This record gives sequence, structure tokens and C-alpha cells, in this order.
Amino acid sequence: MEEAEVPLEHLHEEIHHHAEHGGEKWISWVALSTAILAVLAAITGLLSGSHANEAMMKQIESADQWAFYQAKGIKAAVLDAKMSLTGSTNDADREKAAKYSEEQSEIQKEARAKETEAKQNFHQHEVFARGVTLLQIAIAVAAISVLTKRRRYWMVSMILGAIGCIFLALGFVQH
Repeated sequence: MEEAEVPLEHLHEEIHHHAEHGGEKWISWVALSTAILAVLAAITGLLSGSHANEAMMKQIESADQWAFYQAKGIKAAVLDAKMSLTGSTNDADREKAAKYSEEQSEIQKEARAKETEAKQNFHQHEVFARGVTLLQIAIAVAAISVLTKRRRYWMVSMILGAIGCIFLALGFVQH
């Protein structure tokens, strides 16, 4: 699952153009800060996509384990039906039935563990995705600050960028 990225290269180029040709010194700081925000957004986007892929893989592995669990259950049911129909309860059949039950228990534990891993990875993906979104919004607001020559919009973009960085840090902490 890939993150949809908003093309921000044009905005970034526009900011650099205004920084070079504009008369106000703070615009150079806007250009530098948006470059840093863009790098952080790219890193956060990669981490988000990585955790989404990992969540999907663990979910697939879990589904495979549940299918294996069901196969063992079918084998046990067939064996039980054979013992019921023939009326024979030899030791080999009883041992096989016990083995199937034991194997099912182990398979069930593994399937549940993989489900838990999938949920954890998906949750981390969501945290990183929120960070990417806030960082991209911060870059866009910084561009608006340059175009309108209003420093307060740059401050708003820095606040949004800081919140995006908090989500980036939270994604690491939850790992």
C-alpha cells in the first residue's frame, strides 16, 4: 500500500525563487525550513509505506496459518468419523487425533501472534501517515507565506511541521 503524495516540488521551487529574488530576509529561512520539512516528509512517507507493507504481509501469513489450522481440523474430523463408523479405537488413530489437536493449538497461537503483529504495524503506518500529512500541509502553508509575504503563515507552517515531527517520533517510540 503506497501513500499518495502531493506534488510539492513546484511550491518548493517557487519558494526558492522568491528567496533569491525577494527583498525580505525571512523568506530565506522559509526556503530552508521547507527543505527540511520536505526531507522529513519523505522519510516519514517511506516509514509509513514500509509499515503498511509489513502489516499486509503479516495479515497474509496469519490467513495462511488459519487455513492450515482448518486443514488440521478437517483431518481430525475425518479421523474421528472413521473411528466412529468402524467402531475401532486403535492406539495409532487415538495418537493421530491427539497429535492433530496439539498441532492445531500451536498453529492457532502462531496465527494470533501474526494477527497482533499486523495490527501493530498497521497502527504504526497510521501514525506515520498522519505525520506525512501534517508535514505536507506545513510545506504548503510555508509556500503561501512566501506568496502572500506574511510571516505569521510561516509560523503556522512551523507549528504544523512540529506536530508532524511529533507523529514521526511517536511512530518510532511505538516500535
